[in-house]
Amino acid sequence: MSDVYGDDFITISDEDGKEYELEVLCTVEYQGVNYLGVCPAGSEDSEELEVSILRVSTDEDGEELLEAVQDEDELNAVYELMLFEDPEADEEPEN
Repeated sequence: MSDVYGDDFITISDEDGKEYELEVLCTVEYQGVNYLGVCPAGSEDSEELEVSILRVSTDEDGEELLEAVQDEDELNAVYELMLFEDPEADEEPEN
């Protein structure tokens, strides 16, 4: 993962060095691995929103890497979690 622009935006580079700005829509954990739901930064039309799921892994130097999920079963399971996860489930109840 390259530069981080606050909590919601990241810049990643592909193998050719081309950079992409992405907005992080959500994060989930599945089987002990973290995943990001991202879309291109500046995507305004929610009906045409192209969402990608990236797996967060760590290389031997401890640097975080983002990689596309290739396994269809894994992708579907993470997608279901992202769709149906309650964003308020981790919050403490108000008294």
